[in-house]
Amino acid sequence: MIRRLAIIGVGLIGGSLALSLRRSGAVEEVIGCGRSAENLERAQALGVIDRGCHDPAEAAAGADLVVICVPLRAMRGVFAALEHAVEPGTVVTDAGSVKGSVVEDARAVFGTPPPWLVPGHPIAGTENSGVEAAFAELYDRRRVILTPTPQNPQDAVERVAAMWRAAGAQVVRMEADHHDEVLAATSHLPHALAYALVDALAGWDDRQEIFEYAAGGFRDFTRIASSDPAMWRDICTANRDHLVAALRRYQQDLGRLTDALAAGDDEQVLRVFENAQEARAGFLRLLEGRS
Repeated sequence: MIRRLAIIGVGLIGGSLALSLRRSGAVEEVIGCGRSAENLERAQALGVIDRGCHDPAEAAAGADLVVICVPLRAMRGVFAALEHAVEPGTVVTDAGSVKGSVVEDARAVFGTPPPWLVPGHPIAGTENSGVEAAFAELYDRRRVILTPTPQNPQDAVERVAAMWRAAGAQVVRMEADHHDEVLAATSHLPHALAYALVDALAGWDDRQEIFEYAAGGFRDFTRIASSDPAMWRDICTANRDHLVAALRRYQQDLGRLTDALAAGDDEQVLRVFENAQEARAGFLRLLEGRS
């Protein structure tokens, strides 16, 4: 049981965590922290939080667990606000999509990552944002990656892991740089491609007709381009090196497909498509195995 949970940044991620922990009976009180009084009032009206405040230090006072769910560019400011506010026994974690930048922000504020800070990343979300988009089932059978630092005691890591398991998630551990390399390929690259495709087509002279006749495949492929552009700009910037490497590797693969089409090498095109179909089927089987 979490007696008091503080969520700094009450949107889709933080709000869904609160709702899922309420569903499982794992939390008694939820304190929400954010800049918008209107958003905090809405979160309270929706039953996501019990009360709200604007100061991270105030939110952390007396909390068993603090979860930071702010955009990456705001992470360092939250750390600075918490520097002298975290009480003995309190554990802090985050939901940032790039763990290397979170660790660097911690070093910038604290000199070295404090033992009470356990970095983490829930691999879950939708293209929607805001507390109104939060729902209790978001983390069911989804993975949460924890990237503990050498400073973390085992009991702090386990407390964060237990919180996520109570929310319905499956918890794994990974080294921070490896996390960023993997997520560059599986999350950050697809978002960059979706944004780039829609932006490119919007610039073509006959773009109105293109969008008018776009079918479900275009809608499905580009769905994630409806996500918050500023948030994804920050994620891509924070994971620049790994994402650039992924983009360049993808460009090489795309170039080979382009060359095969231009040369009339139908068998090579078929091999690419069949390999992709088989690989995706394996991915879907993997997802089914987690359920």
